[in-house]
Amino acid sequence: MINYPLATSSWDDQEIEAIQSVIESGMYSMGKNVQEFESMFSNYFGTEYSVMVNSGSSANLLAVAALFYKKDNPLKAGDEVIVPSVSWSTTYHPLQQYGLKVKFVDIDIETLNLSLDQVKAAITDKTRLILAVNLLGNPLDYVELNKVIEGKNILLLEDNCESMGASLNNKKTGTWGIMGTYSCFFSHHISTMEGGVITTDDKELYHILLSLRAHGWTRNLPKENMVTGKKDDDPFKESFKFVLPGYNVRPIEMSGAIGKVQLKKLDNFIKERRANAEVFVNEMKDNRNFIIQKEVGESSWFGFSIILRPESKLKRKDVLNALISKGVDVRPIVAGDFTKNEVIKYYNYEVFGEMKNAQYIDENGFFIGNHHIDLKDKLVEITKTLKAL
Repeated sequence: MINYPLATSSWDDQEIEAIQSVIESGMYSMGKNVQEFESMFSNYFGTEYSVMVNSGSSANLLAVAALFYKKDNPLKAGDEVIVPSVSWSTTYHPLQQYGLKVKFVDIDIETLNLSLDQVKAAITDKTRLILAVNLLGNPLDYVELNKVIEGKNILLLEDNCESMGASLNNKKTGTWGIMGTYSCFFSHHISTMEGGVITTDDKELYHILLSLRAHGWTRNLPKENMVTGKKDDDPFKESFKFVLPGYNVRPIEMSGAIGKVQLKKLDNFIKERRANAEVFVNEMKDNRNFIIQKEVGESSWFGFSIILRPESKLKRKDVLNALISKGVDVRPIVAGDFTKNEVIKYYNYEVFGEMKNAQYIDENGFFIGNHHIDLKDKLVEITKTLKAL
């Protein structure tokens, strides 16, 4: 038995002590620990602002929502958004919930990210947003994407929930667009129980996000702000003053306290993940039956995708059974081809061209996890199992 779970806990006594410190304080709702984590997050990723929320899904929701409330050139219902056909459900749902037209384009079979050739062909004068996804830790080529959209009235938003710590040309993923979103769920690069973050360098969007995160009220805005201008000096008048149709997606104070500990460990987590990946890539590079993900920039290697080559005589079911029998957790490549899902009947959407690669990986691919600890021996055993097939 190999016994290789999808994810393992990255906590030790420090995280438990952080939780205990919050318990001793008696202050459980969003407070100073969240603020300190946000400041650390901005410093680490090199952004002006960070806003912590209760999940990566909520981070996507608020990022999309915020673009509707900009004073100049806001998004509007019916605007066209280009998305990759492979991602997680809550990459897409906020777009439907805000009445945007979702245009699905195919992915690149090697990188598993947006096909830039397809993006070029899909852009119209109605395209206002590209929601790019860095899949399984792998950066999209933003240098080339920015050349595609240069001079056009198109915003770039990054779903970086699976790729915290990845970089391209020494610039962190999540910082290439007008906003970037991150997840701090158990199986991701850092874990704060549940949790997510939005980063931006845009002060107006930052203020909008602060209001949207907590009921759409003004209480968490600075006195001088870009949503209302200036707050009243009387705090009573500002207590229950609502200016945007917001939510309550605030994180709890424990998540902020844990995040401060986890963020200090992130460099080592990424170093170990990349060391594991070096072994996996080396063992799989000449495999005649499988395609593995081609790294762009420096991936943070969320997991390892494995796709049957068209010429292979193997069946995915047999490959999965061989791994499962040895205790290896396997999963589809995120949500596979999302356009197959019944939920899109509720969308205003277009499938641009043929989802050739998305459909192929949906039927012939899967992935296994990667962790923050040394898994090299187990990965060698997994690749031996695959070669034996």
